[in-house]
Amino acid sequence: MRLWIKNPLAILCEYAAGGVVIEGGVISEVVASGKSPTTPVDQVFDASEHVVLPGLINTHHHFYQTLTRAHPEAINKELFPWLQALYPVWARLTPDAHRLATRLALVELMMSGGTCASDHHYLFPIGLENAMDIQVEEALALGIRLTVTRGSMNLSQKDGGLPPDSVVQDTDEILDDCERVIKTYHDNSAGAQIQVALAPCSPFSVTRELMKGCADLAKSCSCRLHTHLAETHDEDAFCQELFGLRPLDYLEDVGWLHENTWLAHGIHFETDEVERLGRAGVAICHCPTSNMVLSSGHCKTHELEAAGSPVGLGVDGSASNDSSNMMEAVRHALMINRLTYPGAKTTHLDAIRWATEGSAACLGRQDIGKIAPGMQADFAMYKLDELRFSGAGDPLAALVLCGAHTADRVMVGGEWRVEDANPVGIDISRLRYEHGQAAKVFLNSI
Repeated sequence: MRLWIKNPLAILCEYAAGGVVIEGGVISEVVASGKSPTTPVDQVFDASEHVVLPGLINTHHHFYQTLTRAHPEAINKELFPWLQALYPVWARLTPDAHRLATRLALVELMMSGGTCASDHHYLFPIGLENAMDIQVEEALALGIRLTVTRGSMNLSQKDGGLPPDSVVQDTDEILDDCERVIKTYHDNSAGAQIQVALAPCSPFSVTRELMKGCADLAKSCSCRLHTHLAETHDEDAFCQELFGLRPLDYLEDVGWLHENTWLAHGIHFETDEVERLGRAGVAICHCPTSNMVLSSGHCKTHELEAAGSPVGLGVDGSASNDSSNMMEAVRHALMINRLTYPGAKTTHLDAIRWATEGSAACLGRQDIGKIAPGMQADFAMYKLDELRFSGAGDPLAALVLCGAHTADRVMVGGEWRVEDANPVGIDISRLRYEHGQAAKVFLNSI
C-alpha cells in the first residue's frame, strides 16, 4: 500500500512541498512542489489544510504524576520541598491507577502531536513491581512508540536520601528487574516500537553502587542510560555533601559520562562542564515548563549544542508541568530561550528541532525525528482553522507563536493514531472519568 500525503499547506522538509509517499510504514519518497510521485500510489490524503511536522518526541516524563496535578500540598514550591510534599502521596500508587495515569499521559501526548515518548518511572511501592509491563502494554495498545526507562530509587530517608522507605527497592532487586525488562522488551532494530533504558532517579535518591551497576548492565545489553542531573542548586549542595563531588564529576565517577547517556534538565553546569558534556556526547533533555514552574533555572541550550551535546525536549512530570502537551513544550522552549538569550538567537525552528531531531538523538534513534526517505512515517499534522491562527502568515511559525495545542492527525509507522483530533479507539470521556476517580484518592491522601 502506497499512500501519498499530498500538497501540505506547509511541511518541515525543504524538498517536500508536494508531500510525501509512505510505503510499509516508511517514507519512500518526498515530492517536490508541483510534482507527482515517481510511481503510482494506492491512496491519496489531501493535506492542503495541514501543516506537517515530524512526529514530536518527548524524552522526559513521569506518567504517574498525571494523578497529582496542581496538588494543594505541592503548588508554589521548589523541587526539594515539592518532592517532600508529594512522595508520601505517590507512595499510594496502585497498578490500576498507574495504568490509567500511563494511558492518559500517552493519549495527551498523541493528541498534541507526539509519536514517541520516554517515561522515567522510578516509583515502586509494594504491589507495583510490574510497572514497566503495564506501560509497555498501554503503549502497544495505543500504537505510540515508547522508550520505557526502568527507573529506580534505593537511597531513602533512613540512608540520607529524599524518598520515604516505602517506595524504594534494594540494589539486587532493581538490577534483576532491569535485566528482565531489557530481555523482555528492548528492541534495537529500526522502526522499533518499544525500547528500554535504565534510569536511576537522581543523585539524591540512589547509591553509587546502583549507578555503577546500571552503567555496567546498560553497556552489556546495548541500551541507554538516563537520569536527572544539575536541576537545582540544592542538588549541587547534596552531591557535595554526600559524595564530595559536583554532579557532573559524580556522573563521570560512576561511569556515565559517554554518548549513551541523556540527562533531564541539565541546568546548573559550569562553562567547563558544558565542554566536557559536549566532548563526551552526553545529550540533554530540556524541560522548559517544569524548569519555570519549579523556578529551577535556565538550561544552556545553545552552549550545549555548540559543545557537541544533542538537545531534546521533554514535558517532564505532569505534577511539575501539569500538562502532557508537546506543542505547548515547544512554545515554552522558544519563549524561555528568547528570555535567556539576546535577540533572535532562538527561533521557532530551533524549538521544533529540539522536539524532533534533537529528541531522537537523546534516545539514540536514527530512524525518527525528521522527514526524509527511509525514515519512519511518523507525522504530526495540524490545521490552522482556530481563531488563534487567524491572520497568521507563516504556517510553521504560527504553530509555535500562535500556540497550536492539538494535532488534527497523527501517524505512527504509517498508521493513523489520531484522526480529526481524536485518538483512534479511545473513549475520551470514559478515560477522563476513570482517571479523575483514581486521582481523588491522591487528592485526599494528606
